[in-house]
Amino acid sequence: MEKITFFLLLTLTLSQIVSSSLDRSHSHGLSKLYLTKLLKKDSAIDKNSHFSSALDYLELDKVVLPQEGLKHKDRIKRLSGQPPVKFKQYGGYVTVNEFVGRALFYYFVEAENSRSLPLLLWLNGGPGCSSIAYGAMEELGPFRVHSNGKTLYRNHYAWNHEANVLFLESPAGVGFSYSNTSSDVKSNGDRNTAIDNVIFLLNWIQRFPEYKNRDFYIAGESYAGHFVPQLAQTILHHNKLAKKTLLNLKGIMIGNAVINYETDRKGMYEYHASHALIPDEILEQIERYCNFSDKALPQSQECDNAIDIAIADTEPIDVYNIYAPLCSNSELTLQPKKTSQVIDPCSDDYVIAYMNRPDVQKLLHANVTKIKYNWQPCSDVIESWTDSPLTIIPLLKELMANGVRLWIFSGDTDGIVPVTSTKKSIKKMKLPIKTAWYPWFHNDEVGGYAQIYVGNLTFATVRGAGHQVPSYQPARALSLVKHFLAGTELPNSPKHKNNNVVI
Repeated sequence: MEKITFFLLLTLTLSQIVSSSLDRSHSHGLSKLYLTKLLKKDSAIDKNSHFSSALDYLELDKVVLPQEGLKHKDRIKRLSGQPPVKFKQYGGYVTVNEFVGRALFYYFVEAENSRSLPLLLWLNGGPGCSSIAYGAMEELGPFRVHSNGKTLYRNHYAWNHEANVLFLESPAGVGFSYSNTSSDVKSNGDRNTAIDNVIFLLNWIQRFPEYKNRDFYIAGESYAGHFVPQLAQTILHHNKLAKKTLLNLKGIMIGNAVINYETDRKGMYEYHASHALIPDEILEQIERYCNFSDKALPQSQECDNAIDIAIADTEPIDVYNIYAPLCSNSELTLQPKKTSQVIDPCSDDYVIAYMNRPDVQKLLHANVTKIKYNWQPCSDVIESWTDSPLTIIPLLKELMANGVRLWIFSGDTDGIVPVTSTKKSIKKMKLPIKTAWYPWFHNDEVGGYAQIYVGNLTFATVRGAGHQVPSYQPARALSLVKHFLAGTELPNSPKHKNNNVVI
């Protein structure tokens, strides 16, 4: 969302190296909390073996609050510096815990041409990173921010060509989402996030009742590899308990996703070596001396030494897209720079400037409580994460068994949760192959490669895309979500041209 900072903080010196890298490449949307889970022994993020399921029975009459008149109040007539558009957009808060004063902020854009299209919720990861910062403003939303930090321009490959798209800042402490109880903001976890997210949706559907029976999909990237299936499982459970369809969940899609701790780490180092980022000798030492199973810590000195070298070798580049340029000048410009549909490496700075403007917040209906800290793409106020399972593979299998469509995609230039990690994780699921590996096409070019598994799982790579796939390959990402929502296979020959906008 969003890119998870995976650098390894194993010594004081390397901690300083990684900290400087985080400051330089914060545009990748991955939080320091998850960095410590992967790479530190004194982590502030708990590593349980499995998801502590959010399967409490929610008493709907207590958690679903009156929503009359709030939709009209949330209507955004026009964002600051926005070009003209024909679709409607909304922004505002949904209370998820009235007793403690906890509310989540959302931004919603209706479909460009037909409001009868499905409803799609997008979640970024972190944990603690904003889906508005990344999903809405740098990836798949209808606008991107100019280099002056004041005005917007159109993203011609926005996903609201194919769906009504809902962006959610979750949990409290992320972006504009807040709680009047300070402990809510300082500490959180996977389980509480899933519960708050489903309460948000149940209330939001009451506010927007026209979407109550609409086909519903959830998508996300990075640590949303946890958030998306956990929310999906919670929805299915409450549909079953209520003996009716509260939310008409049809499918989920996760990209460059944190799925399984052991294979995530092994695949990352394999990718680094195979792409000439670290020497083969270091990979061999990591494979020989490191054990990334859930019972492996502490690691041997030989393992730590090899990882130290791997960190030092990859620190100078953007590991979230190993071929992308770094941001060389983050200063705002008086006049907007020439734009491109491929993301500017300094975009985080433009978005931060824009979202902290009082006029922008007023038009968004955001920051109504005047939070004491600046809006940030990834939260600096969440200090600990109390539960983060080592694997979500059992959840993915459970969802598939319940008929939920599952797509997993992978930008093939991401070095943080690379394609090698995702392939290893899928292999652990031990699924029979339905359609063997093949190139898929978009506009007469190979968009990536795909493989389909028995049980309604599609795995697809996106050629030339980093961790935030829609930022680097927006047209291919739009083609991907189009086929996901339609439930159709990605085309295996160039004759299947689509009608996506080309500029």
